[in-house]
Amino acid sequence: MVFDLDGCLYVGDQPVAGARKTLQRLRSRGFRLLFATNNSTKTAEVVADRLEAITGFTASADAVITSADAAATMLEEGDEPVMPIGEAGLVGTLVALGVSVTEDPSEAKTVMVGLDRAISYDRIRRAAQAVILGARFIGTNPDATFPTNAVPVPGAGAIIAAVERAAGRPPEFAGKPFAPMRAAIERRLGGGPTWMVGDRPDTDIACGRLAGWETVLVLTGVAADAIGLPPESTPDHVIPSVAALPAILGR
Repeated sequence: MVFDLDGCLYVGDQPVAGARKTLQRLRSRGFRLLFATNNSTKTAEVVADRLEAITGFTASADAVITSADAAATMLEEGDEPVMPIGEAGLVGTLVALGVSVTEDPSEAKTVMVGLDRAISYDRIRRAAQAVILGARFIGTNPDATFPTNAVPVPGAGAIIAAVERAAGRPPEFAGKPFAPMRAAIERRLGGGPTWMVGDRPDTDIACGRLAGWETVLVLTGVAADAIGLPPESTPDHVIPSVAALPAILGR
């Protein structure tokens, strides 16, 4: 069972009603739970701590996959050093894996861009110049916004779009619904039936459909309904929140 986080189990710093009870119930019934987020601003360890702090449900860092984790799996021989444009989660993930990093556009072999709420013109400039000079261009995820308790705010996709526009070359994406995240999830879960639960049709639901998983759209985040969605992001089930999930699982 794969869950998105923000917009699915919590919104901002507030838990979705019934999230902890649902997760505890599923764990007690033998479901293996994994948490996959397109947010690259925090390491898996920090995400696990945040999940517990907000919802009260305890999960290990091994049960969390971020888009930074997925992006790191894409690196091949000759792709270092990497210029990371992002927050502590992206940089920390790379450093923890022993990946060499640089801020010099002429040295970078890869530019990896995620959400950076302190983004500046100079950082966009350096990223674009590195791509123009031939560096590989990886984006953590294409999300244009992410949910808050009020009006949505710009996401990683907005920053990536600025680099793409300036450099004239599109990125390879790591997060949901793209292949690197799907592969990372499958490596963690192993075989067997898989369910994908999330609030974004274009990332969460599309990810599940591309992988052949059962998909569940919750209406506590970005999506208000499933009306008019294209086939590739149409969910198998639509529920008001994760609190209704045990009912459709018969558990």
